[in-house]
Amino acid sequence: TDASSNFSSDALCAVLPQFTWLPKHVFPQKRSYLMKTTIIGFPRVGSLRELKFASEKYFRGEISAEELQNTAKELRSTHWQLQQENGISLIPVNDFSFYDNMLDTAVLLNAVPERYRALSLSPLDTYFAMARGYQGEHGDVKAFAMKKWFNTNYHYMVPEIEDTTEIRLAGEKPFAEYAEAKALGVPAKLVLIGPFTFLKLARFTGEKTLSDFVEDTVKAYCDYLAKLNELGVAWAELDEPYLVKDLSAEDIALFTQIYKTVLAAKGNVKVLLQTYFGDVRDCYSEITALDFDGIGLDFTEGKQTMALVQKNGFPKEKILFAGVVNGKNIWRNSYEKTLKILEQLRPVCGEIVLNTSCSLLHVPYTLRNETKLAESYQKHFAFAEEKLEELAELSQICASAQPQATEAYQKNQQLFCEDRHCSNAEVQRKVAALTEADFVRKPAFAEREKIQQETFQLPPLPTTTIGSFPQTKEVRANRAAFRKGEISEEQYVDFNKKQIADCVALQEKIGLDVLVHGEFERNDMVEYFGECLEGYLFTEKAWVQSYGTRCVKPPIVWGDVSRAKPMTVKWSVYAQSLTKKPMKGMLTGPVTILNWSFPREDISLQDCAYQIGLAIREEVLDLEKNGIRIIQVDEAALREKLPLRKSDWKTEYLNWTIPAFRLVHSGVKPETQVHTHMCYSEFADIIQDIDDMDADVITFEASRSDLTILDVLQENHFRTEVGPGVYDIHSPRIPTTAEIKTAISKMLSRIPKEKLWVNPDCGLKTRGIAETVPSLENMVEAAKACR
Repeated sequence: TDASSNFSSDALCAVLPQFTWLPKHVFPQKRSYLMKTTIIGFPRVGSLRELKFASEKYFRGEISAEELQNTAKELRSTHWQLQQENGISLIPVNDFSFYDNMLDTAVLLNAVPERYRALSLSPLDTYFAMARGYQGEHGDVKAFAMKKWFNTNYHYMVPEIEDTTEIRLAGEKPFAEYAEAKALGVPAKLVLIGPFTFLKLARFTGEKTLSDFVEDTVKAYCDYLAKLNELGVAWAELDEPYLVKDLSAEDIALFTQIYKTVLAAKGNVKVLLQTYFGDVRDCYSEITALDFDGIGLDFTEGKQTMALVQKNGFPKEKILFAGVVNGKNIWRNSYEKTLKILEQLRPVCGEIVLNTSCSLLHVPYTLRNETKLAESYQKHFAFAEEKLEELAELSQICASAQPQATEAYQKNQQLFCEDRHCSNAEVQRKVAALTEADFVRKPAFAEREKIQQETFQLPPLPTTTIGSFPQTKEVRANRAAFRKGEISEEQYVDFNKKQIADCVALQEKIGLDVLVHGEFERNDMVEYFGECLEGYLFTEKAWVQSYGTRCVKPPIVWGDVSRAKPMTVKWSVYAQSLTKKPMKGMLTGPVTILNWSFPREDISLQDCAYQIGLAIREEVLDLEKNGIRIIQVDEAALREKLPLRKSDWKTEYLNWTIPAFRLVHSGVKPETQVHTHMCYSEFADIIQDIDDMDADVITFEASRSDLTILDVLQENHFRTEVGPGVYDIHSPRIPTTAEIKTAISKMLSRIPKEKLWVNPDCGLKTRGIAETVPSLENMVEAAKACR
C-alpha cells in the first residue's frame, strides 16, 4: 500500500521484487526505498584488454572462432557479475560487441551488403570483413566506412543499405546473450540501437532513400519485441542518441511514426527510450506522449534537460532514468550536485532510477590496475568500476533520512573541498596576455604558398605519409624495457635511432617525397605529448576503446599545462640529418591533445586549449630554429567535440578551437610549411572553418567515405592544399596501384593539381610492415603515373 501510494512502480517491481523500504526518505512526506540503479553500457574490452588480444589472435589464425567466443562469454559473465556485486538493479545485456554495436545492429537486421555475402565466409568472418575489409582467397572487399560516434572519440561502422537489402530480423546475438544472462541470474535489460538512430546514421548506397526502408525496419523491431515477449524479457532499452541533435519537423514526424507502431507491439515487455550526449529539446513533448515505460535523459551534457522536465512535467506513470553520473569523464561525482538534481526532479516525477549519462564504454575499466598513480590523485577519479560504486553510494545516500550526514556524502564533500595544488601563475599570466596578433600568421596564405613552392621544388602530386610507421613488437619491447629501467637511456635512444635510420632509408627506397621519422619513441599521439608536458597525469592500464581492437590511453589534465623542455626536436633533427629530402616535424595540436585527454572540470576548455597551444607553439618554433622546414600539427579530433546542435558551434567551440590552432603556428616564417591532419569525421558542415585554420596543407581521411569530401572542397573553393587519403590504413588489405590511380584521378577532377598531395588516410602505426611497404609502393607508383 505504501509503495503504490508513493510511486507507479509496478513495472519495475515486476523485474525487481526486492525493494528495500526504509523508514524515512530524503524527500519529505515520502516513505523511502533504496533507489534503483542502472547503466547504459559497460566497457567490453576487459580490464586488461582481453578482448583485443583474443580478437587479434583470431585474425592471425592463432586461435579458433570457438576460443574467441569463449573469451567473449567469460568477459560478459565477469562484467555482469561486477555490476551485480555493486547492486546495479537493471544490467545491460547486448552492450557487448566484437567490434561495434551499430555493426551488430546491421547484422541483426539483415543489412549485409551483397559484396560480403558473396565471400561465402562464416557469419563471424563475414562480420569482421564488414568491419576490417577482406583480402584473400574468397575475394577482395573494403570495409564499411567509419565515423565518430556523436561527440566522442569512439568510432562506429556506418551501415550500408543497398536497394536490394531486405531489412528483417535475422540475427540471434541479443537473444543468445540474454539466455547467458538469464542462466546467471542477471536482472537483464536488453539493449539495442533504436530504429530512428539506425536509419538516420545508415548510408543508402543506391537510388532508394531512408523512407523506402521505414516500413521494413519497423516490422523488424516489432518482431524483435515479439521475440523478447517469447523469451520473457522484462525490459528492453532502445538507444536513440540521434534525438539530441537538431531535428526537423520531418525527423520528429518520422520518430513518432516509427514508435507508435513499435510500441503497439511491445506486449508485456517494458520499453525504455534511452537518450544521451545532450538534451531532447526538439521532441520532449512527443517523447513523453508516447507509450514508453521509461525514458532515459542526460542531466550531465543535456543543458536544457532539467528545464524541460520542470517546465513540461514528466508523466507520473513513466519511470525517469536520470543520467546523473558522467559516463565520459573520469572525475568523481559530486554528490552534493547530484542530490540537488534529484531534489529538483522530485516534485515533477514519479519514480526515478539513477543512471549514467551515457555508456561507460567511454571511460577506462578500473582504477584497481593503477599501481603507480598515487592515492592522492586516485581518490579524485572514478573509472567504470568506480562509477558502479558511486551509483550504489548515491542510492544508499538517497535512502537515508539525513543524506548529508552519511559517511559517503561527508567523504565526498571533503574531497571536493580539497585544494588540488594544480595552478601555475606564470601559465595563467601568459594566457591572459594573449592578443589578437598572436592568432594571425603573416603573410597571407596565397603569398606563403608561392614562397613555399619555390623553396621546396616538390614534384606535382607530392607523396608523403601521415606520420607514424608500424610499431613492431620489438619497438614496443624497447619502450617498455626503458620504462621499467631494464635498459639505459643510451640503449633506448640507440635502438630508436636505428629504427629511424631504417625508416628513412625505406621511405627513400619507396620514393616518397616528404619523409617522416616514424615516431618509434611514441606510445600514442596524445599520451606522448602529455608525458612531456607539465600539468598532466598518466595511467598504466586505463585503456579506452577507440574502434574495434584499437584502444587508447588518454592522459588526464590535472593542472595548468606548460612545456618544460623540447619534446620532439632531437628525433626530427636526427632524422633530417639522414636525408636531403624534407623531413616533417610531427606534433599533435592543442585541440586534439585536449579532446583526447580527460579534461579538467574546474576551468574552461578554452583556457586549457590555449595553455596547451602555447606549449606546442614553443615546440614549433624550436623545430623551425633547428632546421625543420615542414611541421605537421595534427588536429585529428577537431570535429569530434563539435556541439551536436548547430546553434552552439561557434559560441561554444569553433570560436576558440580554430584560434587555438592558429596560436600554434602564427609565429613561424613564411617559408616554413605547416601541415595538419584530420581523421574519421564529417567535415562538410565546417569546411570553411577548417580553411580558416590557415594551415598550408591539410590531409583528410577520405577513402572509407568514397572521397565524398571532394565535392565539398570544390564547392567551397577550398584554398588550402589538400591530401585526401587515397587508401584506408585501418584495414589490413593492400590497395592496388590501379585502385589508387582511380582515386587520384577522381581527386584531380575536383582539385587543382598544384594543390593536391598523395598520402594514406592516417598514420601507419597499427599496420604491419608486410602490408605497409607494398601499399606505399603502389601509392608512389600511382602518383608517378598520374603526374
